[in-house]
Amino acid sequence: MDDAKALEHPRSTALAALLQRGFVEQVSDATAIDQALAEGMVTFYIGFDPTATSLHVGNLVCIMAMRLLQQHGHRPLVLIGGGTARVGDPSGRSETRKLLDDATLETHVAAIGRQFGRFLHFDGGAPNDALVVDNQDWLAPLRYIEFLRDIGVHFTVNRMIATKTYRERIDNELPLSFLEFNYQLFQAYDFLHLYREHGCRLQLGGSDQWGNIVAGVELIRRIGGGEHGPAHCLTFPLLTTADGRKMGKTERGAVWLDPEQTSPFDYFQYWVSCDDSDVRKLLLTFTDLPVEEIDALCQAEGAELREVKQRLAFEATCIAHGRDAAERAQRAAQQAFGGGDDWSAVPAAHVGVEAIKLVDLVTHDAVKAFPSKRQARQRIESGAVRIDGDVRSDPNEELLPSSFPAEGLRLQAGKRCRFRVLGGDPVS
Repeated sequence: MDDAKALEHPRSTALAALLQRGFVEQVSDATAIDQALAEGMVTFYIGFDPTATSLHVGNLVCIMAMRLLQQHGHRPLVLIGGGTARVGDPSGRSETRKLLDDATLETHVAAIGRQFGRFLHFDGGAPNDALVVDNQDWLAPLRYIEFLRDIGVHFTVNRMIATKTYRERIDNELPLSFLEFNYQLFQAYDFLHLYREHGCRLQLGGSDQWGNIVAGVELIRRIGGGEHGPAHCLTFPLLTTADGRKMGKTERGAVWLDPEQTSPFDYFQYWVSCDDSDVRKLLLTFTDLPVEEIDALCQAEGAELREVKQRLAFEATCIAHGRDAAERAQRAAQQAFGGGDDWSAVPAAHVGVEAIKLVDLVTHDAVKAFPSKRQARQRIESGAVRIDGDVRSDPNEELLPSSFPAEGLRLQAGKRCRFRVLGGDPVS
């Protein structure tokens, strides 16, 4: 069977599901991958560099693909790049990443590692239980001269600079540090290490990682030993919204998976506010709903499509934050956008100051309705901000949190930002 036939009529339910839900862009050998997935459990991995204290919606394509493969009986290795983050991945960037200190990275690694528990099953006694690994554990002890002699000899500069990431930097005369130039070697070595230690035969990732991932496949072919069979790779398309933006970006910034950084209410609203033309794609990628049910839901038009978006938001929030949080977010959304006075379920923003101007309130850390005070002033003056239903158009209007009612002021800022604003600090 050639690759075209394998992708059109896969034997394995896992590859069929990935294809049906739109996760497949490039594969190293579709026939071999299909055969391996059909014959038994395959151990696979995806890497995540800990550049922040939380993952975000942009990471969810990879996470949901891992979830889908685990649901079909395969074993995920979650690689947290505590080591490679000390080098900096140049993929998709026109400038060098800011390098973080060791203490910060260790905090990020621990925080991110905990977030996968919502999406994958660990330590349940199943053969395909997921495992979190940190490449700092095997990259840190490497002796660099030996590493270059053993690993670097298998890479040619000619081929490396042909990689899209490196080529674009060079063609545009943008700086590419020698440190970053090593990144491909380290990522390839990660695959080799996981192949040897865990029998990992498949690496997955975003399409911008293709060059780095293929380098690992080739390294294993040359020196891996072959005891686990050939290694393979598969990449996902980079998912964008209808207006061409990357997934997970809003006017207010990134949509984080950490509920302390993006509340379940705001997470719910992110999905509700998606473009009509994106609904089916988002249901396929970010929920567990069967494809047949998704197809039936997406027959809706007009006002009925808003109910489908509510379903998308509920299912996505359930996976990321649990059913209770999803139900509270749904109830809060009904209150905040339903026109009533009861906002008891709407998130509270605590403003612990004696007096505050309206422009400072809507840009306060607890609210962050607008990214800058300049934009906030413009939006306030244009009538985009309401308090208790009344338009407030003076950015310098002074509010006294001590006089706010116990249930808080009902703040509306723009189309989607809703808060109950309370005086004083949050109750711990």
